[in-house]
Amino acid sequence: MEFRELECFVVLSEELHFARAAERLRLSPGRVSQLVRALETRVGARLFDRTSRRVRLTPLGERFLADLRPAYDGLGRAFDRVRAAARRVEGVLRVGFIGTPTDVVTGAVERFERRHPECAVELVEIPLSDPFGRLRAGGVDVAFTLLPVDEPDLETGPALNRVPHRLGLSVRHRLAARRSIGAEELADVPLIGLDGPAPPRWRELVAPRVTPGGRPVTVAAAVSTTQEGLTLVALNRGGMLFCTPTAAHHGRPDVAFVPVAGLPPSVMALVWRREGATAAVRAFCAAAAPAQAA
Repeated sequence: MEFRELECFVVLSEELHFARAAERLRLSPGRVSQLVRALETRVGARLFDRTSRRVRLTPLGERFLADLRPAYDGLGRAFDRVRAAARRVEGVLRVGFIGTPTDVVTGAVERFERRHPECAVELVEIPLSDPFGRLRAGGVDVAFTLLPVDEPDLETGPALNRVPHRLGLSVRHRLAARRSIGAEELADVPLIGLDGPAPPRWRELVAPRVTPGGRPVTVAAAVSTTQEGLTLVALNRGGMLFCTPTAAHHGRPDVAFVPVAGLPPSVMALVWRREGATAAVRAFCAAAAPAQAA
């Protein structure tokens, strides 16, 4: 039995007028008539007497309405309750971050929890080499990521920051003492790339295959985490690109972070599953928005 048929029967029994029932249901009068006939066919008898002047319930229709009404009203109340619950921001929101919980991350969490004290945030570190795996598996509800994201099942919010890149180098590297390097010089520095299931666009963000001018860039090694990459950098096995806030967070005496001129900025945003845009996810996106000035 179709719920739409039952809904149509209840509304028509209240209005006793096809046009008014159709208006309430946002259907055409003809469609209302079809649904009523379909229900009557299932029942095996007429539920309404219809004339050109009026519509009224048959005795069987009145009995059916009396039996149906409590369940129908209960279903409506259940739907209202669950819809209200879906709009509440409460419980636990799992937020993923990659490598470093920078000020953009912690600032968004603090603003969200001030606005929604009934919803706690759990921060979950996501492997650099698998930026979307936990999101797709339901391990996190929303995650900080780098743009662009070219994944049809995922949705992204607006940019939260745009920051320059720095190249992590061993202090023993010949370029480590430079005030800055140009993007074309990356062709002379083997870069540390990514291992694991990272999509091609993501790999390109971490270790571009060519410079902006088209010069090929060598990949020295592949890692899964930021710490693995920093270790190889410190051992002078290659260079690794970092956004400026991450470089500042990972300052250490054996690694120099040299500004890189000529690369597009590193852009952070939020990402979530298209079917997972809950009220809490939308509220977290709103809380993260003020971080654009960071």
